[in-house]
Amino acid sequence: MHGNYYEATKRLEIITEPLAGDLSVDVAIIGGGITGVSAALHLAERGYQVALLEAEHIGWGASGRNGGQALPGFGAAQTKIKSLVGAEASRKLWDMSMEAVDLLHGQIQRFNIPCDPVRGYFHAAIKPRQVRELEETQAELAELGAPVGKLLTGADLRARLDTGKYLAILEDNISGHIHPLNYTLGLGLAAQAAGAKLFSQTRVTKVEPGAVIKLHTARGKISAKFLLVAGGAYLGALMRPIAGYIMPAGTYIMATEPRPDIAALIPGNEAVCDLNFVLNYFRRSPDNRMLFGGRVSYSTLPPPSLGASMLRRAQSVFPQLQDARVEYLWGGNVDITQNRAPHFGRLAPNMLFTQGFSGHGVALTGLAGKVAAEAIAGQAERFDIFTKIPHARFPGGRRFRVPALLLATTYFRLRDML
Repeated sequence: MHGNYYEATKRLEIITEPLAGDLSVDVAIIGGGITGVSAALHLAERGYQVALLEAEHIGWGASGRNGGQALPGFGAAQTKIKSLVGAEASRKLWDMSMEAVDLLHGQIQRFNIPCDPVRGYFHAAIKPRQVRELEETQAELAELGAPVGKLLTGADLRARLDTGKYLAILEDNISGHIHPLNYTLGLGLAAQAAGAKLFSQTRVTKVEPGAVIKLHTARGKISAKFLLVAGGAYLGALMRPIAGYIMPAGTYIMATEPRPDIAALIPGNEAVCDLNFVLNYFRRSPDNRMLFGGRVSYSTLPPPSLGASMLRRAQSVFPQLQDARVEYLWGGNVDITQNRAPHFGRLAPNMLFTQGFSGHGVALTGLAGKVAAEAIAGQAERFDIFTKIPHARFPGGRRFRVPALLLATTYFRLRDML
């Protein structure tokens, strides 16, 4: 790996220390990603004493490594959500996902977070089947009352995205992109300013449920009336009752060197994502690099020759990058569910969890922290709408769930290729 571009270009520093000794608080939070720091902020602003425990450093996991694409909706299509929970609940979930995007931009303005927010997004179709999917998405958005963009083809497409790779693109003026690590750090700083205590390098080794929950770490113990578990793909087996419902999936991003031709490739500076099962997603950086993401790994190891293969994928979209170099290359795990819908729930009346954002979490995780804070404060209606989404464990248990998923993924990859 060549290093994480976001780490190299972060503009905020957050000072945190490991937990040392014992502490009693109202709410403990496991996980220092967007969900965790958002919940800490909203709870602290409500007057709660909050302690957040992060095993590494704030933004170390998926929140500081992702593609930075902020959009409404979920990893599962809205029609899938509707089939799972019914029309009324699915509409409420959609509306909350729209609120999540507004919340993200509102927090950026409120706390003056330097994370380069941009509105503008293209959904890209490679084959005729996917063009039909874009047409269905247009109709679905119109039914939901959301702003509906144009479906662009031919010269209109090439004027907005200088590539011959796609048959059509669908405009989306709701979605966009940010520098996700700076955003996470900005929320963390806001949470600290509101009074939340954030501890880094503090891995939770054991959780004891009860009226007062005990969280054990190597150098101290937290006692709390409430717990929010927001460790996502990096939670491991700490919370066994929910571990089997998510699969950590590795995804990877490369950044080219700064290039004078990058701006002309995406002149409106939109983020782009195709419709393949194992998809490509890309955008310009503020310093005119191509940030190109894709590939997937269900083991803990990155694929071989990753930099070269990522560059080839970018060149298949933009042949103009034929002489480009990979200057940054990084990856991390996202937590996916079987149905690609988010998984919220309770392990006990005073123990909540959020996980399974399935690659769709940049905006939604901020709202997840807010609705979890509402639930802890006694206003659980919005959190409970998420808990209505049914979920199943991955088949095969911890030992065989990866081979089982690989078989399914291979089928969808072949379908995309053919």
